[in-house]
Amino acid sequence: MAAPTFFFFISFIFSFHTLFTTAADTIAVNQTITDGETIVSAEQTFELGFFTPGNTTTTRNRYLGIWYKRLATDTVAWVANRNNPIANNSGELTLRPDGVLVLRDSNTNTIIWSSSSTGTVRNPVAKLLDSGNLMVVDGDDISVNNNGDYIWQSFDHPTDTFLPGLKFGRNLAKGVVTNFTSWRSDDDPSEGEFMVYMDFDGLPQVFQKRGNEIQYRLGSWNGLRFTGMLSLSPNSIFTFSHVSNENEIYYKFELINRSVLTKMMLTPAGNMLRLNWINRTQGWFMFSTPTVDSCVRYGLCGPYGSCDIEQSPSCACLRGFTPKDPSEWGLADWTNGCEREIPLDCGAGEGFRRYSSVKLPDTRRSWYDMNMTLKQCEVKCKNECNCTAYSTLDIKYNTGCLLWYGELIDIRTYSDAGQDIYIRVAAAEIEKDKTTSRSKKKVRMIVIPVMIGLTVLLGVCLLTILKRRNSKAQGQHDSIAKDREGSKIYESRDNDLDLPLFSLSTLLGATNNFSFNNKLGEGGFGPVYKGCLDDGREIAVKRLSESSTQGVEEFKNEVIFISKLQHRNLVKILGCCVEGEEKMLVYEYMPNKGLDLFLFQEAKRKTLNWTQRFHIINGIARGLLYLHQDSRLRIIHRDLKAANILLDHDMNPKISDFGMARSFGGNDNETNTNRVVGTYGYMSPEYAGDGIFSVKSDVFSFGVLVLEIVSGQKNRGFFHQEHHHNLLGHAWRLYKVGNTLELVDASLDGSTFEILRTVHVALLCVQNNPDDRPIMSTVIMMLSSDGPLPEPRQPGFYTEDAKFGPENSASMQTEKSSNEITVTLLKPR
Repeated sequence: MAAPTFFFFISFIFSFHTLFTTAADTIAVNQTITDGETIVSAEQTFELGFFTPGNTTTTRNRYLGIWYKRLATDTVAWVANRNNPIANNSGELTLRPDGVLVLRDSNTNTIIWSSSSTGTVRNPVAKLLDSGNLMVVDGDDISVNNNGDYIWQSFDHPTDTFLPGLKFGRNLAKGVVTNFTSWRSDDDPSEGEFMVYMDFDGLPQVFQKRGNEIQYRLGSWNGLRFTGMLSLSPNSIFTFSHVSNENEIYYKFELINRSVLTKMMLTPAGNMLRLNWINRTQGWFMFSTPTVDSCVRYGLCGPYGSCDIEQSPSCACLRGFTPKDPSEWGLADWTNGCEREIPLDCGAGEGFRRYSSVKLPDTRRSWYDMNMTLKQCEVKCKNECNCTAYSTLDIKYNTGCLLWYGELIDIRTYSDAGQDIYIRVAAAEIEKDKTTSRSKKKVRMIVIPVMIGLTVLLGVCLLTILKRRNSKAQGQHDSIAKDREGSKIYESRDNDLDLPLFSLSTLLGATNNFSFNNKLGEGGFGPVYKGCLDDGREIAVKRLSESSTQGVEEFKNEVIFISKLQHRNLVKILGCCVEGEEKMLVYEYMPNKGLDLFLFQEAKRKTLNWTQRFHIINGIARGLLYLHQDSRLRIIHRDLKAANILLDHDMNPKISDFGMARSFGGNDNETNTNRVVGTYGYMSPEYAGDGIFSVKSDVFSFGVLVLEIVSGQKNRGFFHQEHHHNLLGHAWRLYKVGNTLELVDASLDGSTFEILRTVHVALLCVQNNPDDRPIMSTVIMMLSSDGPLPEPRQPGFYTEDAKFGPENSASMQTEKSSNEITVTLLKPR
């Protein structure tokens, strides 16, 4: 996969004035390195010298730093005098006999920066290692794998970059605490407003803060990873470890293959990224990043509240707790959190209730012991009235004890991760749990014998019925006989999906015999009808018509894909019907129907405010991220458009219509097809012209959709009196002249900054070159942050005219295509 466009956030072009490079990787006593000279590590991986950051011409500030030497784009990994630049080329670095490195301005003889030194030093030497670490040692006997005995090292004082081998944490013996602080901007390496640090109150844990305010809590170490970093898992690139003893507490990672370049970085926008260098693209590729969603915000749900990104609303009180302020809770202000339904009194009957699959709460008011068992942990907590919860310290070996004192805050619930925590509850809560358990046991004691008896009594009848049903079902699946090209398609019983089958009679009754009054609209698949089942559930029935531009293949495709996908921003399929010539899909009913009905009808468009539109944009982005990265299958939708975004009762967006979707294998990034399907106006240039599709094809469609949501205008069919461009071209022209607000729907009244940023992100998504487009995880980060964004390049399907400017542009690639093209024309529903 090509490097994501987020690369522009963290790539820097430097103005170097290298006049001479020393052959050695060391600096001897009283040796001076002047501006223009550099020191290079033994394998020429890193270089130490003076640089001017960015491509600015307004300043000549010079800094002493370490950067990657052999990369096409030089990248600084460490800066000595980040807060105190030298205003000219008069910088000098000298190693004094006492082992102190001194950086001075030779013009003013002013010390700009210096390292530290303790104890007696006999023969100090400064050495730049191939790890990127600058070390001062007593004698030239230091090696990459033996850096315990040193006078000073740059790894103890990192700036914004976490390199392999660096110990992030605290060294008690040397009195060193490491943290990472972002640059102020791409052109200014001084300390920015974001910091990632390890807090040592209670059980050590990692935080990210902005200024003095905690943004995220990456959590404590649980034996496998930090509790808030599920992306940290074993891989083929690096190993990682956590050490905690009486001398030091730290986390570090080491390369498996030293030829690979990888690092972690805190960007000026506050994004923590793990990046790998890709030689083929000559750029940094984002390997991973901590989960970015609304639930990562520190203390979002307050004390005893838990955040679940799969639920709406995201915050809920833990079982046995209730909102402290119900009125504020109802307005989505959850910061006051929850309180116990039954207060504690430290009575003998109090106990603990287990809560599973959670991110453990803030551990700053905690106590831990690495050698205790979980049972010993329970006993200790129960004997201390102010102990509110306990958990296993190390889930890898199931050992250790972790106790909490006081309120529990910053909890979130995971669907398939997290760990158990045992929270203290009142005696009445324990009795309630016991009563529930006894009731369930009684039900089992009654139901199980009855079921066994019925099974024995009706066994023969059931076997007969099942045999007949299987024969009929096989015939029905085989009757999915021909697509519109006339080729046979069979669905074997081995491939049957766990999806309910509705009978034709049921759906006829639910839709009043597919009455015209029940018709919701019509797409490429066929008409869609509203229905109501006997149990009161409202449904939407999608009926394949004989004249459909889609066929049996698309029907099977949608059943296969959507039955395996579960996400709050994907439409939920309830079942299907295959009887004779009838082929139908049954979905949950979306009362607000399609997004296109709101965007492209003036009266309804005015009811859609900016907060709702931005919520819809973020929901679509999260749904796409799930399809591209987090689902069991790696899905490319291929027909993302406003008509395929359905809105539920609360205006939550749900992506629908997977008839044209395709899945990738784990190592595939793109593929091509001789049959191009989709909708004009949303298809990316490389897909429409050459049949090449990838996740970047969906990103392009998403960008088009975002511009439509912001402007309330269709991309295809857009008309402007002054030019012939579509909506993408119009947005690009306005952006180039700094008049983006002219694009925005006149009925919108919202945050100008947020709207302009959203348009900027959309333009990044519709860039002509797919390698320039960001991936969806980056899109979500850019939408949720307020840091600087890279400059977009011209969009696809944009042809420059002489009136506007002379720059090169992409032609309409579909005119050259020899592929078979199946497209959907937009019609009102």
